[in-house]
Amino acid sequence: MIMEHAQKPFLPAFGELTAIPLSIPAQIEMLNGDANFMTSLARGLAVVQAFSNRKRLLTVSQLSIKTGFSRAAVRRCIYTLAKLGFVGTDDNQHFYLRPRILSLGYSGTSSIPLMSAAQPVLEHVSHRSPESCWIGTLDGNETICAAHANATRLNSIEIQVGGRMSAFSTSIGRVLLANLSPEERESRIGQTEFRPCQNRTAYSPDQIRQILNLTRRKGYSIVNQELERGVWAMAVPVHDPSGIVVAGLGVAVLSQGESSETMLLKFLPRLRHGATRLGMLLK
Repeated sequence: MIMEHAQKPFLPAFGELTAIPLSIPAQIEMLNGDANFMTSLARGLAVVQAFSNRKRLLTVSQLSIKTGFSRAAVRRCIYTLAKLGFVGTDDNQHFYLRPRILSLGYSGTSSIPLMSAAQPVLEHVSHRSPESCWIGTLDGNETICAAHANATRLNSIEIQVGGRMSAFSTSIGRVLLANLSPEERESRIGQTEFRPCQNRTAYSPDQIRQILNLTRRKGYSIVNQELERGVWAMAVPVHDPSGIVVAGLGVAVLSQGESSETMLLKFLPRLRHGATRLGMLLK
């Protein structure tokens, strides 16, 4: 979902941007000299993150491949997590996350002002639209869904909390990247590999700079079917009371004769009102 349509399109086709992060073992290796860094805790968290919707049952060997840790290290992590009730197994070979793992996420999200304040605002915006709305934040070169309100009607976009997408390829990611310092933006562009997606032309760094500059000037981003065909998205920045952009508020819409003009008329005032309300609730 990307592409600013408020001006004459300058991109020849669709594309996908893929960030190249350091592997977890490499990140841990870089911090090994820090006396306060707990390597075992880092490994345990990496093992938990290796589970996903697509791979809910994993063996020690599979976890070793996904994390880059030795099987012995993974086995110790799994043993500890199982003893604490976060991991289960039915055959001592295939492991899965138990419901208790949700307590970690709830403790985190309920204690973050942005997330606790976001839900009523999201519900209000989604009810008035009525479309799926979400709050996103940056994590490296990815956006993470921090909170969402899915539309109740059929044929709506479903967004999951914790879902990740390329920041360069989403409307929320773009409003967040656009409001970074020029130095930080350049650093992130330099860390990103540009790859063609499904025989589509990849973006160049100069095209991305143009998009981010336009997004910053206009104060919103519109993305047209660039991450997923048939889906439009729009987002605005959320400022905290000091004026710093801390998140993006966005809406995702199934394309039914939509255009940039209709998106602006239908959603921009509601998103900006919601972003203002949310910013006032942050401390």
